[in-house]
Amino acid sequence: MIAHGNKIKLFAGNGSRKLAQAIADKLKMQLSDAEVGTFSDGECAIHIGETVRGCDVFVIQSTAYPVNDNLMELLVMIDALRRASAGRITAVMPYFGYARQDRKARARDPITAKLVADLLTSAGADRVLTMDLHAAQIQGFFDIPVDHLLGIPVLTKALLKQDFMKDKDEMIVVSPDVGSVGRARQMAQKLNLNLAIVDKRRPKANVMEVMNIVGDVRGKKCLLVDDMIDTAGTITQGAKALMEVGGATAVYACCTHPVLSGPAMERLENSVLKEIFVLDTIELPPEKRIPKIKEVTVAPIFAEAIESIYADLPVSKLYE
Repeated sequence: MIAHGNKIKLFAGNGSRKLAQAIADKLKMQLSDAEVGTFSDGECAIHIGETVRGCDVFVIQSTAYPVNDNLMELLVMIDALRRASAGRITAVMPYFGYARQDRKARARDPITAKLVADLLTSAGADRVLTMDLHAAQIQGFFDIPVDHLLGIPVLTKALLKQDFMKDKDEMIVVSPDVGSVGRARQMAQKLNLNLAIVDKRRPKANVMEVMNIVGDVRGKKCLLVDDMIDTAGTITQGAKALMEVGGATAVYACCTHPVLSGPAMERLENSVLKEIFVLDTIELPPEKRIPKIKEVTVAPIFAEAIESIYADLPVSKLYE
C-alpha cells in the first residue's frame, strides 16, 4: 500500500533518454513533459512542461560523455523541479560520473566524487539511485539516502544464457587487476567458477605492464570482470596476457559501464577478446555498437527499484 498518496513522475535528460523510455515502458508509464536543450551560448535550457507539485519525481540521467553537459542538465532539472514544489526528487544515475576521483591520490588532488555529491544535494535531490559506483564508500559522501544497485546479478543472468557458458569445467572468472577482485569474486560465486587474477604493474599513467597471472587459466575459457571499460587498456592487455602467458583458449569480458573513450574502440576491435558484455547504463552511439559488444539492459532492475522507492518498500532484495 502506498501511504503517501503522491503521484509518480519520470523525467529524462538527454544522456539517458533511451534507457528512461525503456524504464517507463516497464512501469507502463509515459515519460513526463520536459524541454531539455541549450541556449545559443551552450547553457542548459530546461522547462518542466507539467505540474509536479507534491509528486514523487524521478530524474533519469547518466553523467557519461559529455560528462559536464549531462551533469549540468541533471542539476538544473532537479533545481527546476524543486522550485516547482515537487514532493520528493530522486536522481536516478545509472552511471555516476567523476566517481574515480574519490580520494586524494596525490597532494593537491580534488575529491570530485564528494563535490558532485554535494552539488546534487544542494540542487535539491532527496535521494540517489545508482549502479556500481567505482568505490562503494562514495555512498558515504552523500548526506541523503543512496540506493546502490549491483550490475553483477544482471550480467550473470545474461551470461548464463550464452553457449560458451554451457561447459563450466572449461570456464574461469578473471579479475583484470587487484582492485576488481571483489567484483570478480562475486561473479565467480554466482557462476560457481574458480577465480584468477591478472597481477599488473603500471609504470606510469595509462600504461600497463602485466607481471603475472595468479591462478591456473591454461586450457580455460576466461571471463574478465570489471566495473567499467574506459580506454580499454587494462581489459585488452589482460586478455592478451591470459592468452599468451597463461595459455587460455578464449577470453570474454563483461562490465557494468561501457565508457569507451579515446582509443577504446580500436583496442577492442584489435584485441583477442571474443565478446564483451556491457550494461546499457551508458547509451552507446552507433559507431560504438560493434559486433563484439553485446548490450544487456538494466531497465527491469531500475524499474523495480523505482517502484519500490515510490511504494516505500525495501530495495535490498534487488542486490541479490
